[in-house]
This record gives sequence, structure tokens and C-alpha cells, in this order.
Amino acid sequence: MTILMFLAGLAGLIAGAELLVRGASKLALSFGISPLVVGLTIVAFGTSSPEMAVSVGAVMDGRTDIAIGNVVGSNIFNVLFILGLSAIITPLVVHIQLIRQEVPIMLGASLLLLVLAFDGRVGLWDGAILVGLMLAYTVFLIVQSRRETQDAQDEYAAEVKPAEAGGWDASLPVQLILIVAGLGLLVLGSDWLVDAAIVFAKALGVSDVVIGLTIVAAGTSMPEVATSVMAAFKGERDIAVGNVVGSNTFNILGCVGLSGIAAGSAGLGVPPSVLNFDIWVMLAVALACLPVFMTGREIARWEGGVFLLYYVAYVAYLILAAQAHDALGTFSAVMMGFVVPITVITLVVVLLRGRPAETR
Repeated sequence: MTILMFLAGLAGLIAGAELLVRGASKLALSFGISPLVVGLTIVAFGTSSPEMAVSVGAVMDGRTDIAIGNVVGSNIFNVLFILGLSAIITPLVVHIQLIRQEVPIMLGASLLLLVLAFDGRVGLWDGAILVGLMLAYTVFLIVQSRRETQDAQDEYAAEVKPAEAGGWDASLPVQLILIVAGLGLLVLGSDWLVDAAIVFAKALGVSDVVIGLTIVAAGTSMPEVATSVMAAFKGERDIAVGNVVGSNTFNILGCVGLSGIAAGSAGLGVPPSVLNFDIWVMLAVALACLPVFMTGREIARWEGGVFLLYYVAYVAYLILAAQAHDALGTFSAVMMGFVVPITVITLVVVLLRGRPAETR
């Protein structure tokens, strides 16, 4: 029964995100807003809406561990799993704007979250700061989009299509119904998903935060998985990368910000385990994007494989730590003493020498 509730909640989140994006994007396009702006704002918000719904819903239920774990876990999952899987399908092109602007902004948001969480909580004013920055970032993207090249405009126009005249989603009432239905499914799906996650945590003997970092994080990232993997299959390789980077920024500024506001004067508690380990992993993963992206402005298949292996290692560590398993010490020693140094040395060598031809 619990699994059915989890799957139903996940289906509700995915369907809700899809309806919300479709309704809001068609409505915006009907009012003459450019596809590029719609792609940068509404679609970006839409793919992050499950994380937002679950995090805020968890706070309202008093489960703040799930709220913060969901965001941190989703950001780790987005880079390591989604980019890793997409790069294995096809080497991913990294737009120069991502390297110069979007990744540094994602890094800045990650660092800001670390600073705000140092006292063990994200308070009401902290949340307000994050939401304010999210609104400023959105306005900045809209203003900047006016200077985009025609190629960028055409690319988003192909991705975000206006409603066809006479089409079922062309009328204003239908678009509003899609938006309302999408929001309703997001709320209902998040409620079911959080309830099921709590039961999973109790049954497995692990904390809410571990479930939030793994199962809930992976579940709420399904829209990003679908968007990036389909973009990779269709050859829209820069959209696959941009979707992940933009979603991570919105997750921190929007999801944590709104959750902090929803928590009120009590603030959003940050579990010690997240503050001492997981948030640093999120920051390291964001930082790792720069050298990987800069080596030929492409994520090669072998780099995608490394990302995937690191995600498996991260989840394995969480499970071993939650169970206080005897193998935890050996696993940690191997990762920190061998695997991580070898990976860092490899990235540095590739960065200095340039990407070999065979990895392209």
C-alpha cells in the first residue's frame, strides 16, 4: 500500500508539473511573451515545482528534515545522475554562457545556502533573502534574453510551442484549468509522497533526512530526468545541461526560500548530518561542474560514467552510515584515499592538456 501511495504521489507530481508547464507556457505565449523567456522562467519553475511542493508540504507537516534533504539531494542527483546518464546517451555540449554565468550563479547560490545554514536553521528572513534573489535572477534572465541571438530564440521556439489556432489548449479557460489542475496535482502528489516517505523511513530504520536525500530527491527530480534525457536523445544537448543547472539554482533560491518562509519564526531546521556532509557534497558537485564543463566545453561519455559512479557511491555511503555498517570505515577510506584523488588528478590532467580526440 505504501509503495502504491509513493508511486501515485510521484505520478501526481509529474503530471502536475506537466499540466502546469503546458498551461502556463501556452497562456504566456498567448499574451505575446517570447518562447525564450517562457523557457527560462515558466519551464524552469515547472521542472522544479515538485521539489517546491514537497519541501513546502513537508514543512507544513512539521517534517523539515525531508524539506531540506529533498533540495540538497535533488541538486546532487541532478548533476551526478541526470547529467551522467544524459552524457552516456550522447556527449553533451556546454554553452559558453553556462560556464561564464549560470554555473557561477549556481555555485554562488550553493555557497549562500551553506552560509545561511551555518547556525543550523534557515530562518524567515533567510528565506525572504533567497526568494528575493530568485525574483531578481528571473528578472535578470528576462532582461538578458532580449539580447539573445536568433539561434537561441529559434531553439526555444522549437522547444516551447505556442497553442495552435483551434487547438484544444488554445482557449484561455482551458489554459487556466490546466494551471489549476497542475497545482492541485502537485499539492496532492507531494502529500502522498511525503506520507509514503515517512513510512519508508520507519520501515528501513533510517531517518527522514536520508529518505529525503535519496528516494524523495530522485522522485521529485523525475521532470528534470525526462527533460534532459529526451533532449539528449533528440540532439538538443545544451538544453539537457542548461535544464539541470537552472533547476539547481531555482531549487536553492525558490524551494529552500519558500520553505523557510513557510516555517515562519521557528525557521527551517538543518539536520547536523546535512550541514556536516551532504551540503558540502552538493557544493563539491557544483564546483566540479566547472573543470568538467571547461574541458572542450563538452561532457564526454567517460565523464558521464564518472558522475554516475559517484552518485552510486554517495547513496551507498548514506545507506552504510544510516545502518552504522561495519564496512563504512573501509568504504570511506577507499573513496577518500584512492577514488577521489585519482578522479581529481585525471580532471586536472585533462584540463591542462585538452580533451583527447577519442573522447569527443
